[in-house]
Amino acid sequence: MSPLPPAKANAEMALFGIYEISKILTRPSRLETTLSNVVNVLTSFLQMRRGMIVVLDSADEVEIVAAAGWAEQKHGAARAIDSLPRPVIDRIVATTTPLVVQDVAHEPLFAGAKDLDSDRAEARVSFVGVPIKVDLKVVGTLSIDRVWDGRTQFRIDDDLRFLSMVANLVGQTVRLHRILAADRQRLLDERGMLEKALGAELAERHAGVPKVEGIVGESDAVRRVLATIAVVAKSNSTVLLRGESGTGKELFARAIHDLSPRKAKAFIKLNCAALPESVLESELFGHEKGAFTGAVGQRAGRFELAHGGTLLLDEIGEISPSFQAKLLRILQEGEFERVGGSRTLKVDVRLVCATNKNLEEAVAKGEFRADLYYRINVVPVFLPPLRERPGDIPHLARAFVGRFNAENGRKLTLAPSGLDVLSHCYFPGNVRELENCVRRTATLTHGETITAADFACHSGDCLSSLLWKSAPKKPGAPDPITVLASGFPVVAPTPLPAAAPPPPAAFDSSGESGPAGLCEHADANCPALGGRPSERERLIDAMERSGWVQAKAARIMGLTPRQIGYALKKHGIELKRF
Repeated sequence: MSPLPPAKANAEMALFGIYEISKILTRPSRLETTLSNVVNVLTSFLQMRRGMIVVLDSADEVEIVAAAGWAEQKHGAARAIDSLPRPVIDRIVATTTPLVVQDVAHEPLFAGAKDLDSDRAEARVSFVGVPIKVDLKVVGTLSIDRVWDGRTQFRIDDDLRFLSMVANLVGQTVRLHRILAADRQRLLDERGMLEKALGAELAERHAGVPKVEGIVGESDAVRRVLATIAVVAKSNSTVLLRGESGTGKELFARAIHDLSPRKAKAFIKLNCAALPESVLESELFGHEKGAFTGAVGQRAGRFELAHGGTLLLDEIGEISPSFQAKLLRILQEGEFERVGGSRTLKVDVRLVCATNKNLEEAVAKGEFRADLYYRINVVPVFLPPLRERPGDIPHLARAFVGRFNAENGRKLTLAPSGLDVLSHCYFPGNVRELENCVRRTATLTHGETITAADFACHSGDCLSSLLWKSAPKKPGAPDPITVLASGFPVVAPTPLPAAAPPPPAAFDSSGESGPAGLCEHADANCPALGGRPSERERLIDAMERSGWVQAKAARIMGLTPRQIGYALKKHGIELKRF
């Protein structure tokens, strides 16, 4: 087979070179790496000694230098760019046309250029440079130099054509990389603006919401309470904290004191339900020596100890009617006498009361004095139960684990599966029950991570479930669990905010129903189910509201028509035809 003519062989070589370079340019890689690979490949298709690609930024300053042919010594790319004088780059950029120099030694543009001379005195170095364009704007140069010793065979016009095609491909690649970089920067700027806006929104939402030690929670319900407390604390008005057992009334009372002008004074607390009336009177008012058997000396009461500060009377709804009258005087006048004493003492005390009892119902039954009720109910603050702030459960759980670790020298962590278990429990005992659950599980955990399998409800030993299953219910009597968990049902004369309804019931695939989001061991006596209509009653109600159209009833209950049909058959409910 006869060899190809030189012109045809050069054309095929150039076509193959363009193909190889296009493959390099289309690979996902950093622009600097891509251009370096292009320059390296050029040495396989051109009779060249060295090659260089220079990319300029928007200010025509050198941004990227990719070179090939320089010895990889201690200089690297910095030495390569030094060999190409800036006037050469400026000439190509200004004229937007290629630059060909037969002998750089006689070209003024290359005066002072480094490492462009040949090692052989009889040879000369030629230079070929072409512009790299993006939308008619020159963004860089592609150049090669070669040693011309009289034996090398090449055609300048073929080299210019090949380099111009390569420069065009490089220009398109630079353009795409800059578009991607601009889009990335735009997205980063937009994200920054969104984060800034979100931060401003959060700051606005948290404006007036103080940070209080010991109170964990980011829910709207907690923030509303803290915002109210921040305002209430500035005055000396009596505050009545209302809420279910375990909602942290003592912590919020302490927050009122710490945010008040009285924070430098004492914060005294007393649980009124923990003491009999005779002892309670002595604890609050103090006693004189010999006032009763065992009174061997004078003793200051809690009101005296709290002078200038704050006094918390917890469970105030449990005091007897006779002691209510004694308490009313000091609340109205700020005066009292010690037990067994005759000297009237006057104190300045900020009073905070707390109760989980329905005082309105107690007043209606005559169990609590109406005048005392109005005296302590100056500023009522209702604390949300844990079921109204489920988003705070993970924060609280982590805080309790951290506290357990600090007290016991452990390094336990909560796995996502463990947090998921806690988030789906009802916790009628609120934060106190959650803390006990976390501490009990942390104590019995053998590893360093608390998982779902470590919790008692995973093995059917949930203490809360056992409590509600064993709670007796008397026919015709109020639900004792509702009293325990709700604390104060809504009654006249002054209605309280109704507790948030339990989560809606959901049917499973078998047609059974159960409260969504509750512990799987929840019994019918659980507060989550207290006072709720049965599944049959809810079905009949939905069917009546929908005109006995199963598809409409399914939409009302959030079910499928198939599930509605199954439930109707299960409870023997006959369809009404109109």
